[in-house]
Order: sequence, then C-alpha cells, then structure tokens
Amino acid sequence: MKTQVVINVATHMIMCIATTAGSMHDLTLFRHSGVQVHQETALIGDAGYQGIWCDHGHSITPHKETKRDPLSPEERQENRVLAYTRLRIEHVIRRLKIFRVLKDVYRHRRRRFSLRANLIAALCNHSLTERA
Repeated sequence: MKTQVVINVATHMIMCIATTAGSMHDLTLFRHSGVQVHQETALIGDAGYQGIWCDHGHSITPHKETKRDPLSPEERQENRVLAYTRLRIEHVIRRLKIFRVLKDVYRHRRRRFSLRANLIAALCNHSLTERA
C-alpha cells in the first residue's frame, strides 16, 4: 500500500491523503490522485517528485547530483534549506506512523485502507487543534 500525504507547512495540518494498492511511483500517484492545488501555492516534494514542475510550475524538489554534474555550493545550500523545511513535514508523518496500522505491514482489507488512513489523519489534526 502506498500513501501520499499533502500537508500545510504553516499549520502542520494534513490536507488530504491519497492511497493506492501496490507499488507506484510518487509522481504517478500525485498525477492519479487528482489533488487540486492552486498555481500560486508552492509544492515541496522529496526526490521522488522530480519532474513535478511539468504539472505544477511553482514546485520545489532537491537538486540531484550525477557523476558528470556535481552539485554547486549554491545547490547544496538550497538542498539544506529544503531539508530543513521538509523536517517539519517529516514530523507530521511521524505523528501518523505512531498508529500501528500505518507503521507496519497492512494485513486487512485493502479497500478500507484509504478510509482508515483518512480517519487517522483526522485524529492527528484533531489532536493538533486541541493543543493550540
């Protein structure tokens, strides 16, 4: 089971979750999920979302290094800033993975996985609003 989580970086709220059965590339899951994002909204993705700029012009992904084209110091610094921003996103994903259903191998009915993932996301959002 593959899960894609869309998170608001400013509020740490989970906006939506898209799931699929089986292995699927991150960018393919994004394209098939039907997530509608305003063109002025910045999307921050990991290295699995290389090429997302074709679908959403205002997106940020880390620079990749090759043998022929090493990263410049400016690109390394941009990757560090992006990693620092993504750290907050990883903390939200950690809150989701506290629940064993999302942490371990899913052994239940596959068609109910999306429902359970959305319920867990709602619980995480609810606990976040109670703290504020």
